Amino acid sequence: MSEPEILSLFTDWNDALQTGDPALVTALYENGGILLPTVSNEVRHNHAEIEDYFKMFCAKGPHGVIDESNVRLFGDLAINSGVYTFSFNDGSSVQARFTFVYRCHGGDWKIVEHHSSMMPE
Repeated sequence: MSEPEILSLFTDWNDALQTGDPALVTALYENGGILLPTVSNEVRHNHAEIEDYFKMFCAKGPHGVIDESNVRLFGDLAINSGVYTFSFNDGSSVQARFTFVYRCHGGDWKIVEHHSSMMPE
C-alpha cells in the first residue's frame, strides 16, 4: 500500500459520510474498532455504538477536507494523522485533529482506531 492509497481511504470515508447513511460509514470500521469522535464525549467501542454516533453526525451534512496529512506505513498497519475541517449544512464548520489507524485484512483496509478532537483555541 502506498501513501496515495492510504489517503484515498479518507476520500472513501468522506464519500460515505456524504451519503447520509451511517451504516455505510460504520462498515469502513473493523468489528471492535474504536471511535473517539469529534462532537461526542462517548468513546464508541463497536459497530452499534459507532453507527449511533454517525446517525447524529451524518444528519448535519458533513463534508471533510484534509488540511494536513501525515501517512506512515507499517506492514499491514497504516496511520494517517493530521488536521481536517468539516463544513455542515447549516453553514458552520469545525477544524479538528485526527488520527486514523487502518489494518489490512486480505487486501481490505478497515479503520481500527479513529480519534478526532476539535482544535483548541
